[in-house]
Amino acid sequence: MYSTGREGSTVTAVPSDARLPRTAVVADPDAGRLATNTQALRDAGYSVFEATDGAGLAGLLRTTEPSVIVADAALSTALSNVASTVPVLVMVDLDNPREIRAANAPGVHDCITKPPAPRELVHRTSVLIEQVSRRRASRQEAEGLRGQLREVSAAVRATNDPQEIANHVVTGFGRTFKADHVVLATFEDHRVPVITAAWHRPGLAELPADALPGEDEARVTADALWAGTETLSAEGNEAEPRTDDKPVAAVAGAASTLAVPIGEGNSSLGIIWIAMMDRPRTWSSAELGLIQHVAGNAAYGLIQSHLISSQQQVVKQLRELDKAKTDFLATVNHELRTPLTSIMAYLDMIQESTEHPVSREVHQMLDIVVRNTERLRTLIEDMLSVSRGGLDNTEMHLAPVRLGHTLDLVAAALRPLATLQNVTIEVDPVPEDPEILADEVQLQQVFTNLVSNAIKFTPKGGRIEVGSESHATEDGSKWATVRIADTGIGISSDEINHVFTRFYRASNAMNGAIPGTGLGLAISKDIVDRHGGRIEVDSTLGAGTTVTVCLPLRTDRVQAN
Repeated sequence: MYSTGREGSTVTAVPSDARLPRTAVVADPDAGRLATNTQALRDAGYSVFEATDGAGLAGLLRTTEPSVIVADAALSTALSNVASTVPVLVMVDLDNPREIRAANAPGVHDCITKPPAPRELVHRTSVLIEQVSRRRASRQEAEGLRGQLREVSAAVRATNDPQEIANHVVTGFGRTFKADHVVLATFEDHRVPVITAAWHRPGLAELPADALPGEDEARVTADALWAGTETLSAEGNEAEPRTDDKPVAAVAGAASTLAVPIGEGNSSLGIIWIAMMDRPRTWSSAELGLIQHVAGNAAYGLIQSHLISSQQQVVKQLRELDKAKTDFLATVNHELRTPLTSIMAYLDMIQESTEHPVSREVHQMLDIVVRNTERLRTLIEDMLSVSRGGLDNTEMHLAPVRLGHTLDLVAAALRPLATLQNVTIEVDPVPEDPEILADEVQLQQVFTNLVSNAIKFTPKGGRIEVGSESHATEDGSKWATVRIADTGIGISSDEINHVFTRFYRASNAMNGAIPGTGLGLAISKDIVDRHGGRIEVDSTLGAGTTVTVCLPLRTDRVQAN
C-alpha cells in the first residue's frame, strides 16, 4: 500500500471540546502548593475544585466530571477509579522513587516536577487536555470507520457475484473515506475473473480512460506492494513510493493517491486506487489497517465466487451431458424394443403352430432363442430405467397388494429357468398374506430381479428359499420382511458394500463369465426406497447370499413420489 501527494502541508484541527469551559480538580496535601496551583489555573480560566487528601479527592471525583486532574503523587491511589478518558497530571519529586513509580501507574497520562511553575502547569494541563481529546476523537472516528467497513465486508460475504463484490468495495471505500474516485481492477489470473468496478463522488465526472496506469504498470505496482516493498513516510501522511528507484504509478491529475493491492499467497490479483483530486489526504494507521482488512475479504470473496462460478459451469455441462446420454439411451432402447417385439411374437407363433410343428431338436433350439430373447428384453428394460435417471421420474401406481401372492407369481414365472439350471425354488407358506400399499408391477420387478439373480449365481443342484413374515418395531410401526436366500457363490466382504452401485459386478461373477449388467440390484433398491422400505444384502463367499427386503405394512403410508 502506498500514498502519494502533491502537497505536503497538513492542518491540525483543534478538538471541538477544547473551546468548552474547563474544570480542574487539584489535590495536594501541601497547602501552599495547593493555593499556588489553584490560583494559576483559575487565572487561565479554569473552574477549580480543591482537595487536600485522598478521601477528599475521591469525593470530588464522585460528584464532578473535570476536564483535568492535577494531583500530588502521594494521592495517586485515589485515582484508581478515574475514567480513562479524564486526563491525569501527577506532580512528582524526582528524588523519591515511590513517587516516580506512582507517576507510571495506570490511568496517569503525564507527570510534572513539583513544585511546578504556574505558567508551566497551565501549559501542560492545556496540552494534556487537547492530546487526550484528540485521541478520544481518533478512537471514535476509527470505531465509526470500523462500523461502516464491517457493513462493506458483510455485503461482500453475502454475495457470490464477483462484480457485486467489487461494486460493494469501491462504493464502501468511497463513501467511508469521502474519496473522489475509487477504482478496483483485477488482472488476468486463473484464481479470479477479470473485472473492473469504479465509483466517483456525486457531482464529479468519471475518470478518463487514460487516467489510470496501464495493466502492466498496475500489476508491477501491485506485486511490489504485495511483496512488502512499499515505503511510507514517518508522518504517515505522504509516501515516498518507489519501485527499483522509479516513481510508482498514480491516478493522473489527483492530488493524492492510495494504492491497495489485492492478493492471495505470494502474488497479487488486482489493485484498488483511492484518489483525492483537489486535496492531499492523511491516512492513519488505523485507516490503513481497516482498508487492508476489507481488501483481504474482497480477495477471498472474489476467489470463492470464481470457484463457485466455475463449479456451476461444470455442473451445467454435466447436466447437459447427462441429458444427452439419457436421450440417447431412450432412443436406442426404443429402436431395440421395436424389432425385439416382432422377434418374440414370431417365436411364439412358431412354437405354438399345430399345422407345421417343429422337431424336438428345433424346439430345444427355439427354447434357447426364447430365453436369450427374454434376457435381452430384460436388459433393455433395465437400460430404460437407467435412462430415466433410475425410477425417480417414473409415476407410481399405488394400490393394495398381497405380498404372498406376488411372490408366488414371481416364483412360478422363474421356475422354468431354475429347472434348466437344475436349481430348486421353494416359497415358504405364509399363514397370513400381508397387504401392502405398493405399485404391483414395480414390486414384481424387484422380486424378479432378486430371484433371477439367485438362479444365475447358484450352481447346479443348489437351492433358493423365498420366505416372508410380518413384525412390529418398538415405535409401533408394522413391516413385512421378505428374504431370498440361495446357496450360490456368494460375495466377498470387501465388495458387498458396492453391490447397489449401478453397473457394478463382483469379481467372482466377472471371473466366472456369468452374464449380467450390474443394474438389477441398483434398480431394485430405487424401487424399494420409493416404497419407503429398505433392502440389505448379507453374503458369505462360497456359501450363499441372503437378500432382505423390508416394506411398510400400513396401507396409509405413502412415500412421496
